[in-house]
Formats: sequence, C-alpha cells, structure tokens
Amino acid sequence: MLNRLTEIFRREQVTEDMLEDASRLFSENYGVWGQPPPGGRSFGKPGSRVKMSASRLRAQCLPEGSRSSYARVTVNGTLAGHAFACRWQCGDRQVCWITQLVVHRDYRERRLATTLLLALLDSGDDIFGIMSSHPAACKALARAFGNFVFPQVPLDFARQHAAGVLTGSPVSYIKNARLCGNIFNSGDVSGLKCGVDSNFFVDHDEPLDALARLKELGGWPLGDLPDGHEFLLVFDVAQRRRPRSSQRAV
Repeated sequence: MLNRLTEIFRREQVTEDMLEDASRLFSENYGVWGQPPPGGRSFGKPGSRVKMSASRLRAQCLPEGSRSSYARVTVNGTLAGHAFACRWQCGDRQVCWITQLVVHRDYRERRLATTLLLALLDSGDDIFGIMSSHPAACKALARAFGNFVFPQVPLDFARQHAAGVLTGSPVSYIKNARLCGNIFNSGDVSGLKCGVDSNFFVDHDEPLDALARLKELGGWPLGDLPDGHEFLLVFDVAQRRRPRSSQRAV
C-alpha cells in the first residue's frame, strides 16, 4: 500500500535541507536544454539537464518579503513532487501564482500535481496563474481551480488583465515577462495564442508530445509553442473557495 503525505510550508518555514531536496527533484526531472537561436544566449549545453541550485530556487520561488509557500508530496518516504506558490494583490483581488510545479517522472499521471495545487489553495485567492512550457502543468492548474470545463478556457481575462497581474508580481521573471500570442497581438503569426517570451530555451520534445496528445483528446486552448517561449494561463474565479481540510498543513 502506498503511503502518501502532502505537506505545506510558509516561506519562512522552508529550510535549506528542504530546498536541497527540491533542487534535486527539479534538476533530475524538469527537462533538458534546447538549442538557442544563432547569437542567442545559452544557459546550458543543449541536451544537458536544466538544473537549479537551492539558493537560486529560494531567490526565484521564495523571494525575501514575499507571501510565498511550498507544498511537497512524498510517497513511501520519497519526494515525488512539489509546488511553489507566490501571492500578491492586483487591485483588491488576491493572485495565487504557481512559480514551480514538478512531479518525479516515476510518479506522473497519478494526479499528484492536482493534489499539490489543491494543498496550496487559500480561501482568499481570486486569480490563478502559471507560466510553463509543459501543457500538463497548465491543465493541472485549470482543473484544480478553474470554474470552467477544460479545454474551454476563457481567455478574455488574460487578454484584459494579464499585463496588470504580471506587473504586480514580486518575482522578477514574472514581473518582466513579455506577453506574446495573438490574443495580445492580432499580428502574431507564431501560432501561440497566450504565452510569454521568456527566452528560456528548454527542449520542447516532451512538451510537444504532451501537446499532441491533448489535441487528440479534445483540443488545446493556448496555441502552439515557439522555441524560447512558455504558455501563459491566467484566470479568475467568481467565488472564493476554502482549502480542502484533508490536506496536512505544517
């Protein structure tokens, strides 16, 4: 029998040992570097694994002074997945942004991503968002918090409010992300509907395979994925909901 435990920690409760474990999970399971364009900046050797140190993880996902949190799920004592979230105000509404979501390759397709996201839910959350090159991460967010049936994702909110939501973020790579896609620019012919130019040239073989499967199963709302870009999913909810009491908060 599998023994599964989900835990949640506030930013100030996250220890260096936790971050070392999270860094290892990310570096071993996130993805590999792709080929940057001629003259483009290379962050790693193409084909090598994308890695993140514990210190960079803290700076990027748990910035000083931010309202950030960390959720992890272990299966029989093994770290099987984690998610980081950051919250900020956009006007009088609270944003919950998923800054990182990773599931160990041996534990995928077991709804662990959804479990992690639901563990992070706060009753005051009004707006949810994620930037990711992997369609599964966007789908998990939509299914966990959206009051719509996937893939019928309403994009009007993103069209009207994405710029304001991103600008308010205390996380620099989110705050400075450049919106891309034809919902923001009718002249955009890249095939992307809603995304950001992150200049993050991770290899897209696995995400594109997942994208093809989603399209076969009923559609994909965010368009195609050009190199160096990430999908953007941001939506609001009409009513606030309370976290599920079955999760263990630390």
